[in-house]
Amino acid sequence: MKKIIFLFKVAKPRFTKFWTDRPKFYPGFTLIEIMVVIVILGILATLIIPRFMGREEEARRTMARVQMESIETALKLYKLDNGVYPSTEQGLQALIEPPTIGQVPRKWREGGYLEKSRVPKDPWDNDYIYLSPGVHGDLDLISYGADGEPGGEGNNKDINNWELE
Repeated sequence: MKKIIFLFKVAKPRFTKFWTDRPKFYPGFTLIEIMVVIVILGILATLIIPRFMGREEEARRTMARVQMESIETALKLYKLDNGVYPSTEQGLQALIEPPTIGQVPRKWREGGYLEKSRVPKDPWDNDYIYLSPGVHGDLDLISYGADGEPGGEGNNKDINNWELE
């Protein structure tokens, strides 16, 4: 046991001398490390960015579908409470505040039927078109797409609730 302690005492000055004589540590990154990171980020950007480019219009169309499904759910809740859908004249505003024209609902839900207490606009900042009774069912909900006009092709194509999956 004494030999081990003696060896430790002898080795200790050499060990401390090794650490004190070495050059000081400089924090930070070397130029080569920074260049490697920039090259890796560049490679990732060239692979990923093209996948997201041109998807803005597709995202807007998907958002319109989701909003239409949400509005349709609120309209179904309105019908459950009142027995009928709001009329075309009452419009979607009947989901926010009790209608005063047409058939006035007896059991209108306090707080309305939409979460944010406002009727959302479509992603192109146009109002949704609401018809009740609808041409294609009990109600029709339409977004005229990017151009805001009936009909259209591609990005301008209308989005209709009866065509949703």
